[in-house]
Amino acid sequence: MIRDRDDKFAELFDTVLRDAGIGVVLSGVQMPRMNSIMERWVQTCRRELLDRTLIWNQRHLIHALREFEHFYNGHRPHQGIANARPLYPLPTPITDPHGITRLDIRRRDRLGGTLHEYQHAA
Repeated sequence: MIRDRDDKFAELFDTVLRDAGIGVVLSGVQMPRMNSIMERWVQTCRRELLDRTLIWNQRHLIHALREFEHFYNGHRPHQGIANARPLYPLPTPITDPHGITRLDIRRRDRLGGTLHEYQHAA
């Protein structure tokens, strides 16, 4: 469990978690945005993947989370500069207005159609 360093969590709280076999990881010092970034990722994962998927066991869950991680970091557009993907440079803009009508878009389904990737056909 990841928690902040607030005084409302007494030592007894950590002891109860350790007895239940749950490890406690403290968030960084003076890093108020750390939890919010992770919470956004968890909410996105839940909304786009876990709410639409029936998970059978731990192996299936790990596979689905790995696929979603690759999709999230490698293909999915993000709210940022020109919806750029985090691990790739900005896409080249389409300058020819007639080029938009000639686009050949291909869709690739991931995780049995739960996630969709769209790419220009070569």
